Amino acid sequence: MKRLISIWLLLAAVAAGMQAQKTFYTPKDSLCIVNMLRHAPKGAGTLYFARQFLGRPYVAHTLELFDEERLIVNTRQLDCTTLVENVAALTLCARRGATSFESFVQTLRSLRYRAGRQNGYTSRLHYFSDWIADNAKMGFVKEVQMQQAPFTAVQTLSISYMSKHPQAYKALRADTSLVKVIRAQEKELTGMKFRYIPKSRVKNTRALREAVRSGDIIAITCNKPGLDIAHLGFAVWRRDGLHLLNASSIRKKVVDEPMTLGRYLSEHPSFTGIRVVRIGK
Repeated sequence: MKRLISIWLLLAAVAAGMQAQKTFYTPKDSLCIVNMLRHAPKGAGTLYFARQFLGRPYVAHTLELFDEERLIVNTRQLDCTTLVENVAALTLCARRGATSFESFVQTLRSLRYRAGRQNGYTSRLHYFSDWIADNAKMGFVKEVQMQQAPFTAVQTLSISYMSKHPQAYKALRADTSLVKVIRAQEKELTGMKFRYIPKSRVKNTRALREAVRSGDIIAITCNKPGLDIAHLGFAVWRRDGLHLLNASSIRKKVVDEPMTLGRYLSEHPSFTGIRVVRIGK
């Protein structure tokens, strides 16, 4: 009981300090994170933390609650991006032995915002290609890029979805001046090229097993105009092949997909393949 009280007092103190940093979370969220970090076994990796979220409901737009941009921590409701960000932050904290909620929040902020600086809606890394590039610069992740199979396709970015569909985003509807900033960010991304694994090569082969590790972030490429990445999850190898642990809008929860990733990709005509991102230090 004394230990539980001390944790709650610590969390209350952290909460008071975070209000000035425009952070939002519930006591359940902070306690969940601290418990995960403090009870994680030595050497716990990405999949360990990802599996702690299995069964949590899928809910979209959980980062769009306020008119003013806040760092929102929500462990109770997840979409594919917030699942990846929460798990990445937990993994990075565990690797350096950090177990406090404040350390988690600082890490999450560094992952979610450009150069780790939270400065309004447009400082958030909305496109995952941007997220990868920025976090690679910070040393948090690295994208797996190979000149040989199975990386036989090249994605040339043509980014414009947000600026062309501002009505789909609460912040852009509320402040149309932000669209110009988003458009400039899209222009910076457009033309970038990345090697990826086409879905025809996502099979249970030696080459794929050597290229993709369990726990890698899987970023599903697509041919939807203006977009780079359609969905995210984590690689899980089984005997029958590669699977995807993800926050599924179809299954309405975080699941370890029973079907192979190859079959999953084939059932979505707009999906073209996968890019592979590995959590770094």
